Amino acid sequence: MDEISWMGSKDPTFLGKLKNAWDLEFHKNPHLILILCGSVSTWIEQNIISSTGFFGRISLDLTLEELPLQDCSEFLEKQGFRGSVYEKFKILSVTGGVPWYLEQIHPKVNSDENIKNLCFRKDGILANEFDLIFHDLFSRRSHLYKSIVEILADGPLEFGEICKKLDYANSGVLTQYLEDLAKAGFLSRDYTWLLKSGKASKLSHFRLHDNYLRFYLKYVVPYKNKIMANAFQDISLSSLSHWDTVMGLQFENLVLKNRQIIHQNLHLRPQDIVASNPFFQKKTQRQRGCQIDYLIQTRFNTLFACEIKFSKSPIQSTIIQEIKEKMERLILPKEFSCFPVLIHVNGVQ
Repeated sequence: MDEISWMGSKDPTFLGKLKNAWDLEFHKNPHLILILCGSVSTWIEQNIISSTGFFGRISLDLTLEELPLQDCSEFLEKQGFRGSVYEKFKILSVTGGVPWYLEQIHPKVNSDENIKNLCFRKDGILANEFDLIFHDLFSRRSHLYKSIVEILADGPLEFGEICKKLDYANSGVLTQYLEDLAKAGFLSRDYTWLLKSGKASKLSHFRLHDNYLRFYLKYVVPYKNKIMANAFQDISLSSLSHWDTVMGLQFENLVLKNRQIIHQNLHLRPQDIVASNPFFQKKTQRQRGCQIDYLIQTRFNTLFACEIKFSKSPIQSTIIQEIKEKMERLILPKEFSCFPVLIHVNGVQ
């Protein structure tokens, strides 16, 4: 049963009927597997998984994530797309690893043309997807959820910063909205941690987890009128405002979703990793502020400071000093060592 939440929301007696049908009829058939699917994960959590009426009847709770990068690459190649690694990453930076979006990629044109067809045409699938997502998922409260993702489009924010920008009280209500967005796969909450103990800190950032949402908010919304008039198809993507910065954030998102690839390439076993996340150190009178794109801490008191860069051209050697300065700001406990790691697409000059 797909989109179970809509079946349940239209009839308040539906879930009771479903339970009775299972208890009285369905369970008699040993070959029957009942799978309930839906995009509104919060509804499923509240009404089925956490419901006493279905206690003992649920065999598996599965959340489908986006496809891993390797699968995305194979997916595109199976469709006949023969673009370079950079071309693939540009597509994935806009679509993420959502299979439905990848199915829309035309194999005979390059990444820029595909992005234009999807996002900058009146009939483009991704030109109108945002409004459909939020109306369908969050119904009458959709404007509140929209406001949250809009302010996160420029980068991660702490909870207090979100409250301030929204002019919203620091309350459990806003916390619930953020949790709903996280469960739906739109946001991530990244906790920093104490290097000396490896224990999680109270400090955390919320960031957009969904690549399409940020791209839509940054580049479709401002030009929506022109797009609806089909007057924006000849635009050069690289000429769009802050293009390199936004694509850098998009690429960083992809890397963080596929962090196990980094672990494998650094020959790190899961059991040896104490903590790994985007890391930030707040500025105080005793320490300088610091932000690492992705930091890994192992049980051997070793840190790997990962800098993530997305560029059409090879990375310049100035990146060495940039990473060095970030590492110098880290307050390292005694007997800790830190190694720089550069994650990029098109080489280093």
